[in-house]
Amino acid sequence: MVKPSLVIPAGLLGMAVGRIIPRIVPTPLGTPAVSTRTTAPFGSPAPSAQGELDIAREALGKLPNAPHDTSLGAGTTTAFQLIAFNELFEVAFFSSLLNNITHGVPGYNASRQNAHVIRVALAQEKQHALGAIATLEAAGAFVPTQCKYRFPATNFREAILVAGIQTSLVMGALQDANVLFTKDGAAGLVRIVSSVIGQEGEQNGYYRLLLRLIPPESPFLTTVPGAFAYSALQNYVVPGSCPYPLSNIHLPIFPQILTNGHPMALVPPQDQTLTFEADLKVSNSSAAASRHLGGDGRGLFLTYTNGQQLPFSVPLRNVKWQGTTINFQAEFPYEQHIMGGLTHGALTTGCNFTDPDAVVGAALAGPAIIQVENRI
Repeated sequence: MVKPSLVIPAGLLGMAVGRIIPRIVPTPLGTPAVSTRTTAPFGSPAPSAQGELDIAREALGKLPNAPHDTSLGAGTTTAFQLIAFNELFEVAFFSSLLNNITHGVPGYNASRQNAHVIRVALAQEKQHALGAIATLEAAGAFVPTQCKYRFPATNFREAILVAGIQTSLVMGALQDANVLFTKDGAAGLVRIVSSVIGQEGEQNGYYRLLLRLIPPESPFLTTVPGAFAYSALQNYVVPGSCPYPLSNIHLPIFPQILTNGHPMALVPPQDQTLTFEADLKVSNSSAAASRHLGGDGRGLFLTYTNGQQLPFSVPLRNVKWQGTTINFQAEFPYEQHIMGGLTHGALTTGCNFTDPDAVVGAALAGPAIIQVENRI
């Protein structure tokens, strides 16, 4: 018998991490000084030189100090814009979480040790954001700034689960970034971003331990194409709140897929049938989507990506439509593919993909975000 999945509910937007928060304006750090930055990543003003040093001390390490490239390839530019967009979200998330812990918001009881780890993680995410922004500034490229966010959690455990799953998505997207850097001949950036992947992995192991999940989630972490990572981040962004068009980052944004009715699902490590839902009204592949509206699902697939295996597709079952919204079921074949850790799924018009990036070109919606619960 399939155990019920643990889900991160949509719409848990009240006090605590679940509230809508504005762009973060922190308490000024260090002695005021003239900022050397053109971008104020965490509000205004931008961190001063002393402020950056204070962040480094709390983060237990300084920013890379090798000279920045003054030009970046198109793929590298997009990758760093996505990295910056994500890191700014993470700064907002951990700022809100730490605020809830330190101010005794109900549900956010945490030990001093856990609060200390969150404080260090926040500072390290600030370092990641500052590093990505500096890379873009040096090349004269568009630099994202913070939006307003909403977080689907109402207590410490739910917040840690969101942090863990989002960190898994980030580690997958950074793999994709390294591929783009290599194509653009930016080998030095591979070294820097690989160091960030390791740091994110250390974070995620800690979060998984708090959740009583096996800290190393799988031998080869799941890769995530940039378009799916960017689409997943929109789950947290208040629509219309970014002070720039989202199209400034040259990645498609796909309609969200709900799994068992929710943006994220934590499921047991076994074969099971999952239920999915997506509204194709705003699909980037609107022409392809329109051909399937109201149909029985023939020609459509749910395509899973897990670990470093090639994507694989399963047919849709029990397809139902409500206007432009499709509801369907699909098998989650855990045993055949040993799908530990993070899996993401896309509603696609094809199957038999030869690499993860090819899924993006055939996608109508995604990603469905599924985390397998391998307990300690």
